[in-house]
Amino acid sequence: MATTTVLQDEVRHKHDELAGRLAQARSIIARPEQTRRGCPPIDQFNAGTSRHLHAVDEALLPAVSAHCEGSADLIHEYLPAARHLEVLLFHVKAHEYGSTWETTHAWPTLWDEVEEALIDQEEREDELVSRLAEEASDDELLLVAERMAAAERRAPSRPHPFLPHTGVAGKVVRRLARPVDAVWDAFEGRSVGGPEPLPHKKPGLLWQYLLGDPRLPEEPADDTRHNESGDR
Repeated sequence: MATTTVLQDEVRHKHDELAGRLAQARSIIARPEQTRRGCPPIDQFNAGTSRHLHAVDEALLPAVSAHCEGSADLIHEYLPAARHLEVLLFHVKAHEYGSTWETTHAWPTLWDEVEEALIDQEEREDELVSRLAEEASDDELLLVAERMAAAERRAPSRPHPFLPHTGVAGKVVRRLARPVDAVWDAFEGRSVGGPEPLPHKKPGLLWQYLLGDPRLPEEPADDTRHNESGDR
């Protein structure tokens, strides 16, 4: 049984962030002139939640499958909650951009459903993390936390509830969906934000040589010459 709580803390922090984004998004009062133009708080909530769900599929579910007894049942119970939330995110976007199919669905009702689904997904995800913490080592939990953060940086910005979520098929779908989502985000002018990229590592000596860009350490100031000129 692991002793670190880093994965639990990261998941809790992420859901606190999503809850804050949801509160900001649902506080927006849509005006007729905003129809089909999008709204940054709503777009960013949708994109942030979608990326997190994709990261769970990419990093957490495989770890549960590899380390937890009865993992198939755990994942089977989690996926419907995640898909339900993704379907509602799809409805949020359609409602935001003025789809005629959404005219009978009021914003307050939709936001209530989203909040309920987000809480349900969080509870299912917490269960996965708790079970993993019982059966995996500290090193494995740290690795899962790192993989989830990395997966979120490269995850699609839109929900895809009806496409594969797990296995090789799910991984391939996410890789194909990300650039497609980015093209449509740019076309529609959506403000989707995103996690900050990892800082670039400094190139090693070999890469400095190949790039023809040596980065020699700065030489310390020559205090001897200064002292000699001062003595004169």
